[in-house]
This record gives sequence, C-alpha cells and structure tokens, in this order.
Amino acid sequence: MLDDQLKSQLAAYLKMESVTQPFELVASLDDSETSAQMRELLTTIQALRSDKITLRLDGNDARKPSFTLQRQGSDSSLRFAGLPLGHEFTSLVLALLWTGGHAPKEEQDLLEQIAAIEGDFNFEVYMSLTCHNCPDVVQALSLMAILNPNIKTTVIEGGAFQKEVEERQIMAVPIVYLNGEVFGAGRMELAQIVAKLDTNSAAREAAKISAKEAFEVLVVGGGPAGAAAAIYTARKGIRTGIAAERVGGQVNDTLDIENYISISKTEGPKFVAAMEAHIRDYDIDVMNLQRAAKLIPATEKGGLITVELENGGTLQAKSVVISTGARWRNMNVPGEDQYRTKGVAYCPSCDGPLFKGKRVAVIGGGNSGVEAAIDLAGVVEHVTVFEFMPELKADAVLQKKLASLPNVTVIKNAQTTEVLGDGSKVIGLAYKDRATEENHQVQLEGVFVQIGLLPNTDWLKGTVELNPMGEIVIDAKGQTSVPGVFAAGDCSNVPYKQIIIAAGAGATAGLSAFDHLIRN
Repeated sequence: MLDDQLKSQLAAYLKMESVTQPFELVASLDDSETSAQMRELLTTIQALRSDKITLRLDGNDARKPSFTLQRQGSDSSLRFAGLPLGHEFTSLVLALLWTGGHAPKEEQDLLEQIAAIEGDFNFEVYMSLTCHNCPDVVQALSLMAILNPNIKTTVIEGGAFQKEVEERQIMAVPIVYLNGEVFGAGRMELAQIVAKLDTNSAAREAAKISAKEAFEVLVVGGGPAGAAAAIYTARKGIRTGIAAERVGGQVNDTLDIENYISISKTEGPKFVAAMEAHIRDYDIDVMNLQRAAKLIPATEKGGLITVELENGGTLQAKSVVISTGARWRNMNVPGEDQYRTKGVAYCPSCDGPLFKGKRVAVIGGGNSGVEAAIDLAGVVEHVTVFEFMPELKADAVLQKKLASLPNVTVIKNAQTTEVLGDGSKVIGLAYKDRATEENHQVQLEGVFVQIGLLPNTDWLKGTVELNPMGEIVIDAKGQTSVPGVFAAGDCSNVPYKQIIIAAGAGATAGLSAFDHLIRN
C-alpha cells in the first residue's frame, strides 16, 4: 500500500511534537480489495503513533470502505470514503495532524470565524486522485469539520464509488454537496467557502480593506507577473500590496511545468506554494480572494489611483500594476453552459477519470488541446480532437505522439455548433465542416474545451487602452495609457503567454512603477 518513501514521510509528519492529542480511526470495511488496502493503510498509520492513535475496525457506515478521524472529547465528524492517496495524500496527512492537535497555518481570525459558525452543515465532496484542484477543497472542508462540530464532512473518492457518481451524474470534480444539494464545483479556497456560509463576512472584509492606508504600489492580480512585480517593489523598501482574486492565478490549474528555467519539472500547485512563500518573505500586504471591479485614475499629477473591488471595498495607491491574467475561453455555443459539469469540462487531469471507458471530444488543436487528448487517451475509450483550422497548431513532438495513439481521431476544419444533451448530461456534439459546409453530429459523453484564453480586463473598458483582443496595450516598460498604471502578464499584449515571460514582465512593471514614484 505505502512504499518506504511514503512511510518515511508519514513518520516524519506524525512526530511527537506534531501529534499531541489522542484520537481514533474508525474504519467501515467490506470484502473488497480497496477495503484491504484501507486496512493496511490505517494499520500503518496507527503503528507509527500507537501512543496517540487508536484503530477500530468495527465501523458500520453505509459507505464502505471508509474511515473517520475522531479526537477524544470532540464531536467533530470527518470521514474519508475511499483511499485518500495520490494528490490527496497531503490532505490525509493534514487531517491526521489537525485532528491530533497540530495548529493549522491559517489566519487566526478565519479560524475563529469557522469555529463560530452556527447551523447544521453536512458536506459531501467528490474528488479524484488525479485532480490537482481537489486538495484545496478537501483540506478546507476537512479543517472546518475538525474545528466546528456543527460541520460534518465526507470526502468521497469517485473511483471507489462509481455507482454513486453515476447516480448523481457527477462529471466534474471537485464538486461539493451541502445537505444533499449542490453547493459548489471547481476549485474553492477556505475563505471562499466560509464566506458562503457566513453571509456578513463580505461586508466586514470590504470595510477592513477600505480602511487601509494608501499603498505606494498596488498590484492587482496574484499570478507570476503580480508576484514578481510585488517582490521587486517590496525589495525597494516601498509600501506594496497585492489584491488578487486567487494567489497563483492560472498556475494553480497547471499540472506539469517543464519549461521554467532552472526547474526541470514541477507541478502548478507546488510552484504556487513556493511563489507565495517567496512573497511572504517580504512585507507585502496580500489581500486574497479580491476581484477588481473598477479603476479610477488619479485626478491630478501625483494624486492617488483608486481600485474598487466587487465586494464594495476600495484601495488607493500612488501607482498600480495590473496583472489579472486570463481565463479559459468558452466556445459560446448552445448547450455549453447548460451542460457545464454535466459533460462539458475544462480540466482533463481533474475530470478525465470520471469518463473512464467513455467517448469524449477535445476542442482545440493547440498544445493544450493535444496534451489533453494524449492524457485522456489513456483513460477513456476514444478521443476525437476538433480543430477549427486546416492544420493542428500543437508542437510537432506532441502531434507525433498524438498520431501514434490508436484511440484518437482528429477532425480538422471543424466548427463546433452545439453541445447536445438529453436534459441532464452530454450525449453528443454537433459541428460544421468548414470546407464543405456540411453539418455532422458525433455521439459522445464528454467535451473538454481547450481553445485558448481571454484576458481578464472587462473591468478596465473605457479606462485603459485595450487592443481588439481585449489585452492591455503597454510599452516596453509596461506603461499603460493611464499615468502611473502599469500592466504585465497574460492580461497585456505581451506576446507568448508563458509563466516565465509573465514573471519577467512583472519584474519590468514593478521596476517601472518604482521609477515612476521616484520621478513624481
């Protein structure tokens, strides 16, 4: 079950100073192979800290195999149904540590807010072991269940409970149910979940933000470009803040990174964790989960620029660096919105396992689309790649790999016209052959959209010059059309949307903002 490396990691985590409070693991098992693996996993964990951890195998929960973590003297309720390994191994480790009394690395006011939530909340979160978006949601809901007895959380590994997944027609993970109804889908952070339960939190946060003193440099956006800009300005000793909808941006959703110079290979979440740790090495005020709504230029030279946030808060600064990145482009065809998470998906590594043995389509023949098709081909019955242009745009090495796969079909010159469904899930795709103008339909169960990016600049229309693609127009120094406002990364007209290019552009914009300050 656990190799020697994982056992060593567990032993290091469950050391004396980490687990201070006794708790028990209670397993509900059957005769399946997964149950046997769970028994071995739990026995290994218990043996590592037999002085603090008790193991019982007499649980009678309807979901088998599953196990609960129960701290002595606590009414908390956290259950793992299926094996929390793969990307969820860290979630298991954290759940063990938190249950054993180890303090979570979250802001104290947020922890107190969780503990004070009143009501009756029964969460079920479905995840897959290959999903890199799932751990954040799993860990958030696990911590909430440990901190507050009013909150119950069950983490369900979809592969172990395939019948349940099919009955609920789950075709995307993570997906969260609250008291039997869909609560949310996709990546969610702890503060986001808490805010949905505590409806007054947004107003309190807006007031808290509005009370902050003006920054010398305010960075709007927390991806590689924003992080680089903030670090460079903070190193100059000037007051710097970051207002980000999500620290890490799109990199959180990137599986493998193999082209960032000096790092041979890493994963998006690991890259973001290291980037965030680097940010926090400096005196930078990080305001996460904040979406910008409006930019108001300074009314006079040397005056303050104002950024209004969607929650009603306002921030002011002498200079601003915009690094709001981009988002996945939608097909904008009938059926796409209706069947989102019901067969229409955007993350092959997250949702691919849910389509095991089924027929799927990948929309887009660039690098992202072809990489998605290659990954999916190892899981699903068949993949059809639809490319709008006469030829694929992906790198030659990727096209060669794609052509070698026996269960992949490529259709070029194809314009998707509709996602077909039966009212509850996807059943096919309609497209037009651009060469012959003929219309066709393909029967399938999943559609993975990989057709590029849209810059997150809607909030800037009418204020900052944008090009026809919606990108912020900047010069060589990152200066926009508004004095004191700079931009960098995928939201700008810098060519080639790459992590390393965004980071370099962010450094340029940060240095330019500093130069603007000393000259004004």
